[in-house]
Amino acid sequence: MTDLPVVVVGAGPVGLAAAAHLVERGITPLVLEAGPGAGAAVARWHHVRLFSAWPELVDPAAARLLEPTGWRRPTEGYPTGAEWVERYLGPLAAVLGDAVRFDTEVVGVARRGRDRIVDAGRETEPLTVHVVTADGAEERLTARGLIDASGTWTTPNPLGGDGLPAIGERAAADRISYRVPDTRDPEVAARYAGRRVAVAGSGHSALTALVALTELPGTEVVWLLRRGAVGGVFGGGDADQLPARGALGLRAREAVRAGRVETVTGFRTAGVERDGDGLALVSVDGHRLEPVDEVVALTGFRPDLSWLSETRLDLDPVLQAPTALAPLIDPNSHSCGTVYPHGATELAQPEPGVYLVGMKSYGRAPTFLALTGYEQVRSVVAKLAGDDAAAERVELTLPETGVCGGSGDFDAPEAGGGGCCAPTEPQVLTLNAPGAR
Repeated sequence: MTDLPVVVVGAGPVGLAAAAHLVERGITPLVLEAGPGAGAAVARWHHVRLFSAWPELVDPAAARLLEPTGWRRPTEGYPTGAEWVERYLGPLAAVLGDAVRFDTEVVGVARRGRDRIVDAGRETEPLTVHVVTADGAEERLTARGLIDASGTWTTPNPLGGDGLPAIGERAAADRISYRVPDTRDPEVAARYAGRRVAVAGSGHSALTALVALTELPGTEVVWLLRRGAVGGVFGGGDADQLPARGALGLRAREAVRAGRVETVTGFRTAGVERDGDGLALVSVDGHRLEPVDEVVALTGFRPDLSWLSETRLDLDPVLQAPTALAPLIDPNSHSCGTVYPHGATELAQPEPGVYLVGMKSYGRAPTFLALTGYEQVRSVVAKLAGDDAAAERVELTLPETGVCGGSGDFDAPEAGGGGCCAPTEPQVLTLNAPGAR
């Protein structure tokens, strides 16, 4: 099967980096991207500025592929999603040329002529990758291996506190957004300005939305947290080894302290009801919030595993991440940003030649950085090339957030979120909004 390509699913930062490493190893890549261009998912959050600086956002093999074309490597600053696409991902896809196919959605992967039940031939038969193009044409491609770098952007978690859509959530879809709003867009700003907006979530996307919405004239922001206390939600501030990430937390904390945000803790949404011109959110214990005009649900993402149903996977039952990787990233244990070195060994699946990488490899765990993905694909490609020594020689040191806390403890009101990284300054906040009842 050495004459067959390795299929890479997704032309985002990690997928394109995988292709660059394959080219460097003399292996033919075939990158399949459902969107219309490189970094299609990144382009959707074009207005958001990254926490990582340019030196951490360019894969070394990709840089070596680009430099002979006259490409100039950015060295300073923190790009937005749009700048990342324009100055790096777009040029990288261009230099890869016909190895990248856009508007091509992968809808299934299997072992040729065998469903997942059949044992015989799984080591000797190639993979078949079933795709559908933008015009509806179906095609079956043959591959020696598959690197799934499709990410999780297309499958955001719902507003419902039990992981399923809340009752009435689908019916209220016209008032609920699952993305960080681009308040610099006049049309988007008009949707939220002067309105009462609920923001659900405790991650960096939620903090970004809080800061952006509080800067709109007349906007009332209600922040809904499922956990029982704010704890370390704002991060480590100056102790964060990614300064831009720490600065975001400080800005969000200041907005709350200044009274520009109502904070409601321990609120797990069970229902969404129409109330006049607004929406009333009801928690699992029957608390009902004063109606809001809009909801921004930023409760994380999950992997889409549907098109891998005929491949043999070994995934953690909690995180839906590779079983060997899950203990290293489980937010129930830690959330410091500290991840032990891992590569092909932890990412491999029982299906020969199949690897989950990038954000997809983290399953439902948060806080994935580009540096992680680049080291993952370097190791995976080395393994596919038969260079076991390089595949096993994995080094990964990630910047810590400066604050930790197991998310499994966040239901407890006394959970402070501090612990394994660095102490944080106590936050004195009013945690129950007057409108809750």
